Amino acid sequence: MRFLPLLLLTGVLQAQQVALTFDDGPRTRATPKLTAGERNQALLDHLAKAGAPAALFVTLSNGADTPEGLALLKAWGAAGHRIGNHTLSHPDLNAAGTTLAAYQKELVDCDGVISQIQGYRPWFRFTFLREGNTPEKREGMRSFLKAQGWRNAYVSLDTSDWRLDERLEQVLTRTPKADLTPIREAYVAHVKQRATAYRDLSRRLLGRDIPQVMLMHHNLLNALFLGDVVAMLRAEGWTFVDPEKAFADPVYQLQPERPAPGQSLLLSLARSQGWKLMPEFERLMDDGDFEIAALEKRGY
Repeated sequence: MRFLPLLLLTGVLQAQQVALTFDDGPRTRATPKLTAGERNQALLDHLAKAGAPAALFVTLSNGADTPEGLALLKAWGAAGHRIGNHTLSHPDLNAAGTTLAAYQKELVDCDGVISQIQGYRPWFRFTFLREGNTPEKREGMRSFLKAQGWRNAYVSLDTSDWRLDERLEQVLTRTPKADLTPIREAYVAHVKQRATAYRDLSRRLLGRDIPQVMLMHHNLLNALFLGDVVAMLRAEGWTFVDPEKAFADPVYQLQPERPAPGQSLLLSLARSQGWKLMPEFERLMDDGDFEIAALEKRGY
């Protein structure tokens, strides 16, 4: 295995560490139940209660390009969290109509705002976790990031919280006073399944635990239920680490030969080694289909 010797030289880190990261924020659009300010503050309150340092990857046009959204963004920096780049408008680099030059400009335009914010780090997370549908785009972005001094802010523990957030908003739009217990339970179970599976994949692939970098989103779902997710992870033996510490692990310096579009670094590394995933990892390839199907059976 090409990457294994490098990784084993580092020894075994403290088991089951996870760094919390949130994409697409700060969102200022209207949602049921909570205002933009209330959602933002709820997320910050959950993190403060957990004592969990986090990172927010900013999509500028979701709100930070307005005075209201900029204030929400500054609140993350003031609370001690890291701030990273997630483009101006969230284009898909794999799309045929997205040129390399246009995508790179998206990063530069976003950075022009967020680089002035307390907590800023030169970290970039690819939109949709897609690094380009051609060798020219993939290599062009790798060269561009290196020249700019930006880190590829990989995700190792991917979740489909966005899918459950969509269902949550649909339910609340239809029934504002709906009992949200089934959605909360589905979300907590979803994160538990993903965390366990990616931990096990790391052990099988690398021979050790890594500090996992978990992907979530700046959304209503997490504003309501992040505290429940944190409690579950603690009960399962996970401890929370600063994303900066997690990214210091050498696994996050690797560049897989076969990026898995829209998937985690661990899955990309597995594909680079020619792995065929075992049945227990198949649910990592869906977008919360299992949980959505179960909710639909319950009328949600």
